[in-house]
Amino acid sequence: MILRVVVLPGDGIGPEVTREAAAVLEKAAAMAGAELALEERRMGGAAIDAEGTPLSDETLEACRSADAVLLGAVGGPKWDHLTGEMRCESGLLRLRKGMGVFANVRPVWVPEALADRSTLKREIVEGVDLVVVRELTGGVYFGQPKERHGTGAEETAVDSMVYTQPEIERVVRFAFEMARRRAATSGRSSKPRLTSVDKANVLVTSQLWRDVVTELAGEYPDVQLEHQLVDACAMRLVRAPRDFDVIVTENLFGDILTDEAAMLSGSLGMLPSASLGDGGPGLYEPIHGSAPDIAGKGLANPLGAILSVAMMLEWSLDLPGAGAEVRGAVERAIGDGHLTADLGGSESTADVAAAVLGNLPARLQVVG
Repeated sequence: MILRVVVLPGDGIGPEVTREAAAVLEKAAAMAGAELALEERRMGGAAIDAEGTPLSDETLEACRSADAVLLGAVGGPKWDHLTGEMRCESGLLRLRKGMGVFANVRPVWVPEALADRSTLKREIVEGVDLVVVRELTGGVYFGQPKERHGTGAEETAVDSMVYTQPEIERVVRFAFEMARRRAATSGRSSKPRLTSVDKANVLVTSQLWRDVVTELAGEYPDVQLEHQLVDACAMRLVRAPRDFDVIVTENLFGDILTDEAAMLSGSLGMLPSASLGDGGPGLYEPIHGSAPDIAGKGLANPLGAILSVAMMLEWSLDLPGAGAEVRGAVERAIGDGHLTADLGGSESTADVAAAVLGNLPARLQVVG
């Protein structure tokens, strides 16, 4: 069977990091004995320039019918003046909605070699290993109406945050299962833990969120559940990040908290993500933006994109052994000092990626 992956390089540093991540993906598939077919398509500003839309119907359909999608980043100053459906970000929201990927999984991991690269003290970040599950297709980003009217002192703007009980239930159930899965695969003796983050003291959507989480908890008596307000969670992430196992939260809160959590490892360029739904193809991307200020200079950190490929191998391509090898190759490259400037190193995007490729075996070792 041929594994089909659509690659959306996007804008800014997107093409640079996806090029290196795709090379790692090709080698990982080859070492697992799998046949891989990559199909590159435009998205974001590149698609606006060439096709008149940030995401064409044809590209969306190609993504829906693939086994997985690898995305770089979209947007940049060239297209910031555009509004409505022509914005690069509108294409990204349409892609997520169109693929039905409602759970965005963002692991936050601090390798030993990076414990001194964080802006926080080693004793705070050492050993951090948590996952944020962010609801991806609801909330204020998708709320209607979005209005802006009037001028001057009379100008007003409105965004609406809407959540339904089924939208909350499906992502929270996913997070409960994630907590169980992590406990089962880690060998820990402690119970799996889930922290549900909301703003239930102010927002009615958060009150519904908390009610749904509390009701679902009865189906998972083996998972230790806690509720936490988002502002308290933000403080706790920088004070005691090892307290967390799995965090689940709504779209906006998840977007902000994971950018904060990225700095535990020293750089936004380190964090991968997987956006998953009910059995369809997954969408994999580093959480960083298009960084137009460093585009084309060979300075971008490719590790977030490469670690996204590791998640793809495990979650969508059914090659978990290859995914584990990629993660191990990244950790060894970091340990050997192959770092881009964002982590205090001096190597180029291509140099760091080459170090990861060099750490991959020719073929997977079969155990047993």
